[in-house]
Amino acid sequence: MPDNHNGRREQWGSRWGLILAMAGNAIGLGNFLRFPVQAAQNGGGAFMIPYFVSFILLGLPLMWIEWGVGRYGGSLGHGTSPAIFDALWKSRVAKYVGILGVFLPLVVLVYYIYVCSWTLAFSVFSALGSYPVVEAGSGAVSTASYLAPYRAYLNDYIGASSGGAFFTPLPIAYFFFIVTLVMGMAILGKGVAKGIEVLNKIAIPALFVMAAVLFIRVLSMNSPVDSNVTAATGLAFLWEPDMSGLLNPKVWLSAAGQVFFTLSLGMGAIITYASYVKHSDDIALAGLAAASFNEFAEVVFGSTIALVSAVIFFGPQGASVIAGDGAFSLGFISMPAIFTHIGYGGFYGFIWFLLLFFAGITSVVALAQPAIAFFEDELGWTRRRSVITLAIFFFIAAHLPMLVTGALDELDFWAATLGLVILALFEVIIFFWIFGAEKAWEEIACGGRIRIPRVFFYIMKYVTPLFLFVILVAWGYDQLPGVLSKSGVGVWLGRAFLLALLGAHIYAVKVAWKRRRNRRVTEDMQ
Repeated sequence: MPDNHNGRREQWGSRWGLILAMAGNAIGLGNFLRFPVQAAQNGGGAFMIPYFVSFILLGLPLMWIEWGVGRYGGSLGHGTSPAIFDALWKSRVAKYVGILGVFLPLVVLVYYIYVCSWTLAFSVFSALGSYPVVEAGSGAVSTASYLAPYRAYLNDYIGASSGGAFFTPLPIAYFFFIVTLVMGMAILGKGVAKGIEVLNKIAIPALFVMAAVLFIRVLSMNSPVDSNVTAATGLAFLWEPDMSGLLNPKVWLSAAGQVFFTLSLGMGAIITYASYVKHSDDIALAGLAAASFNEFAEVVFGSTIALVSAVIFFGPQGASVIAGDGAFSLGFISMPAIFTHIGYGGFYGFIWFLLLFFAGITSVVALAQPAIAFFEDELGWTRRRSVITLAIFFFIAAHLPMLVTGALDELDFWAATLGLVILALFEVIIFFWIFGAEKAWEEIACGGRIRIPRVFFYIMKYVTPLFLFVILVAWGYDQLPGVLSKSGVGVWLGRAFLLALLGAHIYAVKVAWKRRRNRRVTEDMQ
């Protein structure tokens, strides 16, 4: 395994590899499952107006800020936010605020690796043709009843059929979880250039090819029960705007939230990836290119494949029911039902779930890299030790969402909803208001192949933090009371796990800074 124990940090092997890796970090399951559901539930085509406004005022500015923060930290030998915040803000609390940049992605991965393993399993199930078959238009009185066998198939796989406080997943689910975990850790063990970069050079182009194949197939589909329902019907369902939604604040919050999720902002991964960029290298154009890859995957492919297929097969009303049930229903229940009724359905099902797996595994390695960078940069661990430690941690911790009902939702809210907005707000305040707006702007512009319009300086300094504050307050007001009122085994175990893991991070930071002080004393004595 590569080792930076001698003090020399790794770097990306090529600019193209960096862009694809950043795109792989952003492109995840949410592009193909969460985005179409959000669009369908929030005004269809009208949703794209607040979505692109949020992309300009929130997504691009935060993305460039995180690239700038990461590259600056990398020039000092640091790749995670505890040490970088400490360098930007000379305060005792800075390093503890920065803990979020390592803590949040670890929490997300506790359940994300398991969900990612579902996609690998279902790609195999598609190839083997093991789904139940319900004849189109024969005996199913509603979308819900038609999909019941496919819902039962997923519930049996994850062990949720009993509806109790605990899951009892099938052994095959456990097997695919282990395979996904080992695969992700093996890639991380190869290092940044030979592991993560190589993965993304293969996975991202392959993902776009598979998405294009499915895109073409969807546009050529016809309804099995109504010849008047075509791909045009599905596109109209998704894109015909309900302009009244623009007056609903929740639509704007949903759009802003989707931009957060889709660009992987506030998760610490972009900062860590950018820390392996040379200080003289471009981040302005590279960041824009990575974001563009992600937006193309989401808006063109993500919006079309799953939801338009559902409209064609189940009709607009049925698709609304599916979208209302959420992303898992769309991706793991309705899509298998569709694949069993189209020509070469096993092949298309295989590449659909393989596409999702590629999207997932590239995000897995991205979210794990901040912890590895912290171990290497701040604790002086070898990559081998870092990867093995993470593998053991994920193997143990993943049993919480795997076996306990409600734990996944609890972890997801605190880490992937509330936590990322808090971290992003601190990033903007520390970089633009404490470190200094002009210095931050110069850091972002250094080595740029394009000149970012000066208007973004004012957006980053004033508009983006205000936008983040509004989102934080609104989400806290709308969702926090409901989350805090929950109870049950999964909820309390999830909260106990979060507190224990946060405590471990605080302890690790204390050890790292004690190690740093001891090293300085030794150097002074020499």
